[in-house]
Amino acid sequence: MQILLPNGWPRPKGYSNGIAVTGRQIYVAGQIGWDEHGVIVSDDFAAQFEKVLENTLAVLAEAGAGPEHIVRMTGYITSRDEYIAAESRIGGIWKALIGRNYPTMAFVIVAGLIEPGAKVEIETTAVVPL
Repeated sequence: MQILLPNGWPRPKGYSNGIAVTGRQIYVAGQIGWDEHGVIVSDDFAAQFEKVLENTLAVLAEAGAGPEHIVRMTGYITSRDEYIAAESRIGGIWKALIGRNYPTMAFVIVAGLIEPGAKVEIETTAVVPL
């Protein structure tokens, strides 16, 4: 995995501007903060974020991949204010589950998600070296 940082650009905080990879691609559908029974785990934004990452890692594990293989994430959140309020907790959750991998990312604020009570949904792309 080659992190792409143009000369003179500052290192972004918590993500990468670009990543070049070669290998087997894995695409994970948008995951939300629900358990294996389809029940949203909490009304708390950070708790849902944690479950989203856990669900993502469970899907990746089925393909023999882990957090170190994540190259891109696209997230949809229903409240910028809740995201900002939970930012420090989210950072701790990220470090505990994903570690020091900072993939390319984009987060979009949306009016709502399909599942009632869901506050965050994240799609993920991973690449496992051949």
